[in-house]
Amino acid sequence: MSGYEARFKVWRGDVAGGGLHDFTVEVHDGEVVLDIVHRLQATQAPDLAVRWNCKAGKCGSCSAEVNGRPRLLCMTRMSVFSREETITVTPLRAFPVIRDLVTDVGFNYTKAREVPAFVPPADLGPGEYRMMQEDVDRSQEFRKCIECFLCQDTCHVVRDHEENKPAFAGPRFLMRVAELDMHPLDAAADTGLDRSRAAQDDHGLGYCNITKCCTEVCPEGIRITDNALIPLKERAADRKYDPLVWLGSKIGRRSRDR
Repeated sequence: MSGYEARFKVWRGDVAGGGLHDFTVEVHDGEVVLDIVHRLQATQAPDLAVRWNCKAGKCGSCSAEVNGRPRLLCMTRMSVFSREETITVTPLRAFPVIRDLVTDVGFNYTKAREVPAFVPPADLGPGEYRMMQEDVDRSQEFRKCIECFLCQDTCHVVRDHEENKPAFAGPRFLMRVAELDMHPLDAAADTGLDRSRAAQDDHGLGYCNITKCCTEVCPEGIRITDNALIPLKERAADRKYDPLVWLGSKIGRRSRDR
């Protein structure tokens, strides 16, 4: 198996600070960046911290930034870089560093808990749910999310503005709101929950300016912006500003109250 020596810069440090450390490490055909990080651990930096699990692009654990771009280390092949290139590996910038390449992504789990769950229809029992295949396909795309949080990391609303985090859920969780809002069997409206309005008022949908950076880094190829965020923005605008929609909601609510 042919190999070569590659130059790496890997961020080392913790919450108190750190910096890039230079390494020269052997690379073989077919390897990914995570392989090289593991070789560094085995040969030169045994205390290098990196989070990983499946090494198959399905657990989302090994998220980091390679040459400034949010990527999965296990899915970034060394063959995409030239042999003369110095490869820089740094932790996700949007989240606090714990140590080396490991960051505290607890922000995302906090936001996940803020999204109200699917509300089952009261008049249907287990096994009685029926949906059009088109609706199944639409939500299935969003269910491919592996929660690597690369979209959260690259979104400039949280990446560049720490002060926005309390009010902004980020693309991964706005996508979850959109999925539930377009679900034909979700009965949230019967409980008084308007998901599109909540997206605007509670989850910061208005902060998103649809730059599509979240879509560009998604390892599952989910069209987050086009298929989730833009339609959610349109529905939120319709329900808030369209007078006919507003009137229909008032009449419907009055009918239910009788």
